[in-house]
Amino acid sequence: MIWRYVIQRLLIAAVQLLALAVLVFFIIRLMPADPVARLVGFNASPEAYAQSQQALGLDRPLLLQFSDFLGLTAGQPGGGLLQGSLGESWESNEPVADELIRSLPVTLELVSLSLLVSLLLAIPIGMYAAARPGGAVDKGAYVWGMFAGSQPDYWWGLLFILVFAFTLGVAPAPLGRHDPLLLPPDPVTGLILVDSVLRGRWDVLVSAFGYLALPVITMVFTVSGAIIKMIRQNTVRALSSDYVMFARACGLPQRTVALYALRTALTPTLTLVAVFFSVLLSAAVTVERVFSLNGVGQYSVRAILNFDYPAIQGAVLAVAFVSLMVYLLVDILHAVLDPRSRSH
Repeated sequence: MIWRYVIQRLLIAAVQLLALAVLVFFIIRLMPADPVARLVGFNASPEAYAQSQQALGLDRPLLLQFSDFLGLTAGQPGGGLLQGSLGESWESNEPVADELIRSLPVTLELVSLSLLVSLLLAIPIGMYAAARPGGAVDKGAYVWGMFAGSQPDYWWGLLFILVFAFTLGVAPAPLGRHDPLLLPPDPVTGLILVDSVLRGRWDVLVSAFGYLALPVITMVFTVSGAIIKMIRQNTVRALSSDYVMFARACGLPQRTVALYALRTALTPTLTLVAVFFSVLLSAAVTVERVFSLNGVGQYSVRAILNFDYPAIQGAVLAVAFVSLMVYLLVDILHAVLDPRSRSH
């Protein structure tokens, strides 16, 4: 049954997250960095240094710090990871979970829209190229993938800003997620497009689409080529398979045969999209920087530069959790498209 399959994957994901939490906790403490000196200054007195070290809990043995992190220490205020708490940021003194609730949806919205648009473009282009190998569309898709994917996304972002925002004036300047003169809707999901619809803020919705256009186009331009190539190759393989040739021999309509081939081609393509999703959650930091989007990438960079251990741990675990849920969704879709995968 599909539910047993889902429960099995969730249990595996929980074990992976716990193992990652252990690795992150100990690895970042092996870095040649002094977070206490970063906070109090390198010229602070020994008394101020010791006081700050005690306030951060870094004066305790490492295993006790790990116990605090997991929430195993009795009487610990706020609990720990096992109680659903990611601790407080050493830089802002805010709960890390609250900061991630504000930053993570920004990146999720950007990456999800980019991959959705990429997939909507890749399916018809890849299938058309597979149906006419060596044609103009096939050659154009190949050149597009090689050319766009060989250069950094932030460079394309800067180029698109120069052309569309400042030269042609058809796109807004990179000033965030929406017009700075508009008040954002009260957050429900953290996704500006969804919250605008839920709150009936159609002015913010239109503005958000305009401000997200260039960053989405930037990411689509750089990742869609690989997705098109994957769909094209898998469609070619599917069209030459025995069951498709048998379907043609039986006189089935061309549209039905194409749907059979697409179903086969989508299975490995979904895996590629899931990999792109996980990679872009972290790699989107350059695009966020160019377009002034305060997503989880920017949050992670600030946490690393400030030696903010709780924020680093929280960002890594949040990105890992989202990635594992995406892989779980892909596993479920694989099980639906190809029931043979359920036994793996």
